[in-house]
Amino acid sequence: MLLLVNKVTAPADLENVFAIRREVFVGEQNCPPELEWEFEDESIHFLATVSGVPAGASRWRKTDKGYKLERFAVLAKFRGAGVGQALVQAVLDDLPADAHYVYLHAQVQAASLYERFGFKKVGEEFEEAGIRHYKMVM
Repeated sequence: MLLLVNKVTAPADLENVFAIRREVFVGEQNCPPELEWEFEDESIHFLATVSGVPAGASRWRKTDKGYKLERFAVLAKFRGAGVGQALVQAVLDDLPADAHYVYLHAQVQAASLYERFGFKKVGEEFEEAGIRHYKMVM
C-alpha cells in the first residue's frame, strides 16, 4: 500500500477532494451542503491517495485568529489505515513558519487523533453543522 498526501490545485484533483468531502460530510454525516462548501478559494487543499486511489482530503486556511485546519475526511474503506494521520502531518508540515496560533474544530470521535499531534481541547463541547465538536489548539 502506497500512501501519499499532496497539496493540490489542479481542477481534477480538487474535484476528488470535493467528492470525498461530499461523501463523508454530506452523505454519511448529513451535513448541509451549503455549510460544507465554504472558503474554498482561500484554502490550501490536500488529497491523500492509497496506491493511486483517492482516499482522503483536508485543508488549511488563514483566519483572523490564526491558521485553521479543516475538512479532514477519509473514505470509509480507507479508515484505520493511517490516512487521517498522514493528512494531519502533511497539513502541519505545510503551514508557514510564522504559524504561531494553529487550531481546529475536531469532531468528538476524532479528538484523540489530533491529541497525538499535540492539540489540546479548549472550552466546552459544541455543535457545528449538527455534529459535536471540540475546539482544539496546538
